[in-house]
Amino acid sequence: MKIVVRVKLEPSPYQADALAATLRACNRAANHISHVAFEKKEIRRNGLQPLVYRHVKDEYDLGAQAAVRSVKKVCDAYATLRANLKAGNLGPKGSKRRNKAESKPISFREDAAQPFDDRMLTWNTDTRTVSIWTTAGRLKGIGFRCSVDALKMIADHRRGESDLVVRDGSWYLFATYDIPEPPVSEPADWLGVDLGIVNIATTSDGTVMSGRRLERYRKRMRTVTAKLQAKKTKNAKRRLKALRRREARFAADTNHRISKTIVTTAERTSRGIALEDLTGIRERVKAKHDQRYRLHSWAFAQLGAFVEYKAQRAGVPVVHVNPAHTSRQCSTCWHTHRQNRVDQATFACRACGVTMHADDGGTSRPKAGGGSRNIRHRAADAWQRGAVNRPSSV
Repeated sequence: MKIVVRVKLEPSPYQADALAATLRACNRAANHISHVAFEKKEIRRNGLQPLVYRHVKDEYDLGAQAAVRSVKKVCDAYATLRANLKAGNLGPKGSKRRNKAESKPISFREDAAQPFDDRMLTWNTDTRTVSIWTTAGRLKGIGFRCSVDALKMIADHRRGESDLVVRDGSWYLFATYDIPEPPVSEPADWLGVDLGIVNIATTSDGTVMSGRRLERYRKRMRTVTAKLQAKKTKNAKRRLKALRRREARFAADTNHRISKTIVTTAERTSRGIALEDLTGIRERVKAKHDQRYRLHSWAFAQLGAFVEYKAQRAGVPVVHVNPAHTSRQCSTCWHTHRQNRVDQATFACRACGVTMHADDGGTSRPKAGGGSRNIRHRAADAWQRGAVNRPSSV
């Protein structure tokens, strides 16, 4: 499995200027390549590279490998766009957002990330330095900082490209390393996980991981953000950027903690993890005006990704199930009705009369209702029927 490690570079002022000039040249070349790809309708690397290689190499003073990497970056960007269009992430055909994305070539900022392969970038983990190609020549001995664990991972398992990134004047390399996956065992049972906004995750064991702390933090940030936006000064804009990133880090840390708890519980009890497939939920759900911020700041995809990669490292299977009516269906009599969901927190079956928390199916409560319990049942059924792709090691 592939995991990304971030290391911070410590270039001198001259080296930083050379790195900045390299990013500008590579991204200007990428913009030219993107225009050619859009006009010629050629997004395959083998078809696009002969059309642009000589021009970008001579016009933008790029080395041979840098020109090749720039072509590959453009092809990857168009492949991502096609995947998003196919998945409906940019809206249905004819929508304003989709038309805008399809009507013009993809563009790259002058400081956008640039991939470097092993011919352009050499790591020396003993001295914690890198040697990197730039338009000003090859720069050697650029120091970097990272944790001891990250350094060991880079030394033992690094594979493929590394991305050069600049953020607020600081330089980073995002290195990809490939570690062997442990065998996935046959699950004895399933741990259903119901994802939500008020309660970020609720398991079929009855564990509720509340989002109150994150919601309070976001509410406080909204108040501060509104005051800064009203000022409209340069300093206020810089502060807004810092606050936005701080909020993103806070949310990511919360999701990391929750995902670690879920995966550790499943691994300890020899169970698989059942999640809802919430793809496209923001397009399907029509929220009230005062609820839109909460819906669009809901990082369910990030939480799901964290659970998946942690489960993959632990050898725990993960299954995604259809989320339809999971919180309206009774897990005892299977009666489904919208009025079974009395309010956000309460489930009361209109058929058998059992009441409980709407999200969980904990053992301390009557074994009925509960979205997480229904998710668990659906995962077990899908696994038994072979309706999901099982890992080859199972």
